[in-house]
Amino acid sequence: MKLKIAIPSKGRISNPSIEILKKAGLGLRDNNNRQLISKTYNDNIDIMFARASDIPEFVSDGIVDMGITGIDLIKESNSDVVELLDLNFGKTKLVLASPEESEINSIEDLTSEMIIATEFPNLTKNYLKEHNLEPKIVKLSGSTEIAPFIGVSDLIADLTSTGTTLKMNHLKIIETILESSIVLITNEESNKNKKTLIEAVSRSIKGVIDAFGKKLIMMNVKVEDLEEVEKLMPSMDGPTISEVLSNEKTVAIQAVVDENQVFELVNDLRNAGAKDILVVPIERII
Repeated sequence: MKLKIAIPSKGRISNPSIEILKKAGLGLRDNNNRQLISKTYNDNIDIMFARASDIPEFVSDGIVDMGITGIDLIKESNSDVVELLDLNFGKTKLVLASPEESEINSIEDLTSEMIIATEFPNLTKNYLKEHNLEPKIVKLSGSTEIAPFIGVSDLIADLTSTGTTLKMNHLKIIETILESSIVLITNEESNKNKKTLIEAVSRSIKGVIDAFGKKLIMMNVKVEDLEEVEKLMPSMDGPTISEVLSNEKTVAIQAVVDENQVFELVNDLRNAGAKDILVVPIERII
């Protein structure tokens, strides 16, 4: 039984999606994302490349079994999908922004006579309706930032990660409509009929996410120094210790640690008596 996964063919989340599948053991046999379908190293799983905005509906309609896309696009299309996993990248916010020199500084300053330009008309309309506002929504596809300055709108609703692009275009954030990130999704029917494969994919990808920012550290330690070294070792379930065949009583220790701990930890371990220290990248934690 074949499983088909849709991922973006281009844009900011395309390469990270390919990379996370690769680390999960689903590397593409043909890494040319210009073709519609690519086989993976698992004969039962294919990848389909599509526009990120189309993926929620493709999954909802059963054209594909799984997909990688943004929460913002799922909510905008109102697609009926099952969110399996937050992939922990591509975090962004859909915000309302007005020109820096305007008197629109909060949602309380908005009126239904105003015009808002956006690529997300449904999310914007629904959010404002919750605040008893029904301004005119103008849908744009790109270059939303310039709309207030060429007379198209009074303000915009746009995606931002850091707010830098908005500031560069002399816009100020007045409200956050939605916080979004990239997620792995499926549909109810596929989740039922292809449950084993879908769980295998989800588990493998989760293993990749859990390994982000982690390193495997390995070393040899004399038994007489073991107690001091153990005190220094942060680990998920405690370090693994095994005997080393040596003239001196020595053990090998390995443990998973956070990447940001490695610099100080290695120096502390050396001072405590550890030697032959290796720091190794981790691709998955299952």
